Amino acid sequence: MSDERPPTDRESPVGQPVVRGDEAVTGQDAEQAKAFDPNDPASVTEAAETVGQFAANTAGGDDNVFMLRGAAACAALVRGEGSYKDAAERAGEDVTVAFIRKWARVHDLPQSIRRYVAMGQIAPTAAKHIARVGGEERFQLAWAVLDGDLTVREVRSVASSVSGGTPVETALRDHGVTPGELALTLPTDTYRELRRTAAMEGKEPNEVVAEALESRLE
Repeated sequence: MSDERPPTDRESPVGQPVVRGDEAVTGQDAEQAKAFDPNDPASVTEAAETVGQFAANTAGGDDNVFMLRGAAACAALVRGEGSYKDAAERAGEDVTVAFIRKWARVHDLPQSIRRYVAMGQIAPTAAKHIARVGGEERFQLAWAVLDGDLTVREVRSVASSVSGGTPVETALRDHGVTPGELALTLPTDTYRELRRTAAMEGKEPNEVVAEALESRLE
């Protein structure tokens, strides 16, 4: 594969509803997705109000898209105010620095992970712990949630282990997850040709699939 690695942090502007505004992902029209501009005082005020409601859980319940909107508001408010402390004070006395920091980090996750959050396949509470992990390890942990059926508590435990210096592969295996293991269902014709190719080349099917994907994903 190419040596170029996927970005491990958000590339799009802070507060922009790149995922929340994708109707194919969230089911809502792009115009309904609220953007927050950290350089616009009025927008920062709205972000502060949104964070206050988000912290009080009064304006969206357990809706994943609502929680991503709250995360966006946290991130924009931090940028607009210049610090977590000032952002927390602006949002209201019941909003803590820790709360804003956690959700702002969720907003800064790569788009591929945030898409799974919006689709409900990764719980927002799990995303908070994924965001604690840096670099490519956060992808390993996020995909383990999808393929290893990790609970939020297990995600938190893995994230804590990785933060403490444990390799992510080791931490995942400690929770019964084999990194890179994925069950696939193939069309019958494709499966037949995969098995034939593997036999003729003296390889295991997973080797043939890995080589094909490496070429495809370069």
